[in-house]
Amino acid sequence: MEMALRRFPLSSRCGIISLLLSVAFALTSLSSIYSVQGSPSDIVSSCDSSSLSSDASKTCVTSAAGASTMLYSVILPTYNERENLPLITQFLHDTFTSANLKYEIVVVDDSSPDNTLEVAERLQKLFGEDHIRIVSRPGKLGLGSAYSAGLKASSGERIILMDADLSHHPKFIPKMISVMDGQGVDIVSGTRYRRGGGVAGWDTFRKLTSCGANFLATFLLSTGGASDLTGSFRLYERSAIELILPQVHSKGYAFQMEILVRAHKAGMKIGEVPITFVDRIYGESKLGANEIIMYLKGLLKLFFTT
Repeated sequence: MEMALRRFPLSSRCGIISLLLSVAFALTSLSSIYSVQGSPSDIVSSCDSSSLSSDASKTCVTSAAGASTMLYSVILPTYNERENLPLITQFLHDTFTSANLKYEIVVVDDSSPDNTLEVAERLQKLFGEDHIRIVSRPGKLGLGSAYSAGLKASSGERIILMDADLSHHPKFIPKMISVMDGQGVDIVSGTRYRRGGGVAGWDTFRKLTSCGANFLATFLLSTGGASDLTGSFRLYERSAIELILPQVHSKGYAFQMEILVRAHKAGMKIGEVPITFVDRIYGESKLGANEIIMYLKGLLKLFFTT
């Protein structure tokens, strides 16, 4: 373990160790919920509100009565996220409740062979149907259609799109809300490429691939100055995502890029919040040669058609 961590910079090591400690605490504190032991998908984790950064804690948005009346819908597309789903669910719950914000999580599962759906159903029983909604689909039908299905099942005035694999920490959500309220923007995008943002746990190839893809996109496309076009951690006004989503036809990583291109073209305002992206601990990355080729094709198509 120690030798493996030495491959990463000190800041990356700290982030990985912090996340591992959070997971360990989660498994220890709630191990009695399910009788089956050994897999975090069989229990629900617990993270203390102190895991929120000081900046995020200070930007919690509340009404004069102490609680926001606005409902936030978090759409989580899942495929083989059995181990990650309980953890991200608890982190989301803790973030929203500590900020006195109303929330619901919409899990859109594409018939995961690892039985992610069963885990989602257990979480729904534990947290309640008002907090967990489930959309079960017959197979892998694509990210865009997963977002569309989740949007139809959601009730929130604002929509959060993020990954379910713990790459996006919910602690950044209060800051995103603060930016949306303070700047009056339609979309707030989490960015790895502004001061204060970054990644942890990636090897050199993955970093070069991401930076290269983002550089090409920002150079070739008009997005109003957005710095992270391939990131998927974003907060939307419902009216904005409902307008843009039907216009997006790209697949894979180009999908996120096209959303910002269409939004800028429609005259929408885009804000940003620096985030730290942490590579997944459980499961396998979905980035491969096919995804890279698909991204390049999507980039060129957007360059010539938008």
